[in-house]
Amino acid sequence: MRSDIMFIILGMGIVTYIPRMLPLTVFHRINLPPFWRGVLRNVPYATLGALIIPGIFLIQDDPWFGILGFVSAVLASWLGANVMIVVFVCVLVLTVYTML
Repeated sequence: MRSDIMFIILGMGIVTYIPRMLPLTVFHRINLPPFWRGVLRNVPYATLGALIIPGIFLIQDDPWFGILGFVSAVLASWLGANVMIVVFVCVLVLTVYTML
């Protein structure tokens, strides 16, 4: 492999590693107040929601397709189903909706 490609890959690895390593090394001694710990605990969920929710409404030309899939997934998981059952319920609901 060419050396310039190797340097690019190495540079991308360093640039990716630094933002992950710095908070662990800098903030491990800092005791954050409970409010800020709660805020930081919710960041992954908020990010996931921000990535998924727009796709629900833009999945097809018919927005009800995404809404029905979302509602069926929420209901199935709220009732305690495991991930495979949730996926199966969504596929089943959307298949029935498509046939109608």
